Amino acid sequence: MTIQDLVPATPIAWPEGKKAAASFSFDIDAESAILFASPGSEHRFGVMSHQAYGPLTGVPRLLNILERQRVRSTFFIPGYTALRYPDVVRDIKAAGHEIAHHGFMHEALEGVSVEDEIRYMDRGLDALEKVAGVRPVGYRAPMWEPSYATMEILLDRGFLYDSNMMDADHPYELAVAGNRSIVELPIQWALDDWEQYCYLPDISGVGLIESPTKAIEMWNLEFEALRDEGGLFVLTNHPFLSGRPSRAKALEGFIERVVSDSSVWVTAMEDIATHVRSLNLTPRALPAPVVEAEYRK
Repeated sequence: MTIQDLVPATPIAWPEGKKAAASFSFDIDAESAILFASPGSEHRFGVMSHQAYGPLTGVPRLLNILERQRVRSTFFIPGYTALRYPDVVRDIKAAGHEIAHHGFMHEALEGVSVEDEIRYMDRGLDALEKVAGVRPVGYRAPMWEPSYATMEILLDRGFLYDSNMMDADHPYELAVAGNRSIVELPIQWALDDWEQYCYLPDISGVGLIESPTKAIEMWNLEFEALRDEGGLFVLTNHPFLSGRPSRAKALEGFIERVVSDSSVWVTAMEDIATHVRSLNLTPRALPAPVVEAEYRK
């Protein structure tokens, strides 16, 4: 297999004469993200109620929005969330949306051993299969922080795509050791609601909570620019944040705007990944930088 090192991803051909693609994705972190990042938070009743808002109230509201707009979405779900809220996960599946992998307890992978990463991966897979009877084909690392071992672990478990890399505007095949590749659906921090809305005292955020008007304006500007580039727009929302009434209302207006653009293919991420795989693209490699000791002086 031919592999190209450190070259930019190039535009791809989209189906049905479409100019670009867009996907609305949701990370159902619920309590898991806080429980891992801030041990002991399970004793903070208010904090836990803040996170429970996502599956209990946000997800039903967002599912109604997606049904009204006739959009198939992707929900990245930690295994712990699935075990704690099995009916919510089954509702997502019943509505026809994709269920994808997002760790077990939303574990950050920085500095984690390969053995521990495999354990997190397999626990998450087992939980999603137990609750929803689903074997995911897509993966998003907690905090968008994969390791250099992640892609091999994914391919060994039959995953089709990853959505963590931030080096491109277009999807591509990411080269993996063993003459293999995984479809990469790139993302970016500007297209995440956490930075706009999240504030938990002593845990996350700086206390500035943006209005939905500002967030939607920023996301729309990026959507229009990516559309003109023929790229892939992936928005990441968290139900405990964007499931709140004013934010959900603004998000629905934005989704409606994107769906009304006939030049854009709007669908779940597994559909986009399947299309990308069908193109037989030449894989791209992103080798780790080599930093010599003298460079650190």
